[in-house]
Amino acid sequence: MTRSPTRKRPCRICKRWFMPHPRLKDRQKTCGDPPCQREWHRRKCEQWNHNNVDYFKDNYLDKKLELTGTPRSRLKTGLPLCYVQQLIGTDQLIILEYLSQLLMRRCRHQCSQHPMANGPPSGQQPGPVFLRGDPHSSCCNH
Repeated sequence: MTRSPTRKRPCRICKRWFMPHPRLKDRQKTCGDPPCQREWHRRKCEQWNHNNVDYFKDNYLDKKLELTGTPRSRLKTGLPLCYVQQLIGTDQLIILEYLSQLLMRRCRHQCSQHPMANGPPSGQQPGPVFLRGDPHSSCCNH
């Protein structure tokens, strides 16, 4: 008993009917046009990234923890990192910075979705906000 040859099918992107390559058979999902292939690849990467959210986070944190010496901070806290590292340790400092970055990213995302309720009238920029009485440290950079 011989198998029937591969039959035509619709492209999953452009919906045009195509004949799959004989070697690919049922694995071919698009018609083979470069735009369709790129879009299919983009969708599959998006799906993989959605299903494996922690993959890059784990790799990033592992690499940071493997490095020795004083970590280079991307957070501009004004704290002396050498002193903080002596008090709590390098691994704890790296983890705290990582968690702070995640929190800041999430807060930035949340704040951008919700407009200020008690802000200035539309069309006006908010005035500078000063922390701890220090006129040089504002929380917003405009």
